[in-house]
Amino acid sequence: MQVTTKAIVLSAIKYGDTSLIVKLFTASDGLKSYLLKGVLASKKGKLKTAYFQPLTQLEVVAYHKNKGTLESIREAKPSYHYISLHTNITKNALTFFLAEMLSNSIQEEEDNENLYEFLEASLQWLDTHDEISNFHLYFLMVLSKYFGFYPDTSDNDAPYFDLLEGAFVYGLSLNPMIMGENLNFFKRFLGINFDAISSIKMNKKQRQELLKSIILYYELHLHGFRKPKSLAILNEVFS
Repeated sequence: MQVTTKAIVLSAIKYGDTSLIVKLFTASDGLKSYLLKGVLASKKGKLKTAYFQPLTQLEVVAYHKNKGTLESIREAKPSYHYISLHTNITKNALTFFLAEMLSNSIQEEEDNENLYEFLEASLQWLDTHDEISNFHLYFLMVLSKYFGFYPDTSDNDAPYFDLLEGAFVYGLSLNPMIMGENLNFFKRFLGINFDAISSIKMNKKQRQELLKSIILYYELHLHGFRKPKSLAILNEVFS
């Protein structure tokens, strides 16, 4: 079946000498993997290697057999041209980290229009703004909503956040908790929007501490989730 759809690149892995296996989150069918035969050798084809950098927003004409095998792409072109996402060093490090987080989190082969629209708008915001050091923290908090484990804020005056329960609690247990200064920052990211993230002043250590808690939150709630390897690079860039 031929499909024309918007898609966001999550990963591209070299296959053999001339081919790529790319993982895309498509607006039409959710997560899809494609084999791009000979794309690394061809200079004249309709598929350019540069289109398959992490988080590039594309419009693709693809063939979907929907049999759980690798699909194929006939044509691809950018649906949104980034200004700074792949050229700014900090944004580029964020891009690799977020692409890996998404790749490890999205498992559904079915359309999720709301998630697609959130990703599209968020990445365009990141591309066009400069105050972005808290972007990934807020992005991951909101992203958890689309996977069904956004923090329950009904008791947000409580002194602890139970990462396993996904809720604010008044007493400690054996479950991993967010508390103290880390909790204060965690609360401040709830219920704001992207334009307010720069008002939250954090130093490198505070940012790393909160990110560590958020990644653990993902590990506890998403089956098969793997901690991103690009985290070390991200911490390096933000140091």
